Amino acid sequence: MTGSFGKCYDPTGAQFGIPTYPWRYAPGGLATRRQLRARGLRPGGQSIAAQLMRPRYRRGPLVAYLYRVDCAKPVRPMTPGKRAALAKAMRARRTCPACAMDAGYVIPTSLGVCVPCAYPEEQRAA
Repeated sequence: MTGSFGKCYDPTGAQFGIPTYPWRYAPGGLATRRQLRARGLRPGGQSIAAQLMRPRYRRGPLVAYLYRVDCAKPVRPMTPGKRAALAKAMRARRTCPACAMDAGYVIPTSLGVCVPCAYPEEQRAA
């Protein structure tokens, strides 16, 4: 491999400490967290088996960690308590602290309140 891909290719782990492959060149049997989740799996406490690396010009390289699929465990099922806690948290993110109404969307942290409360003069004009 030549150019920037050659800098990211280290299958022995001599340069980066763990086996490193260029983006989209990982060997079979390894997957990222998102890929595991799509298969209904989770890393399950295993250590990182390898990493993918993609160079970027202005910032450091983009890195994705890989886990062994054969050591992955099934995702834990959602319990009623966890489902209720997540629903309560999402309801709190949708509730405006100024008017105490459910906005129907997650309130932007940049505003801190729902859009009608943040821009009341624009709402009156419409």
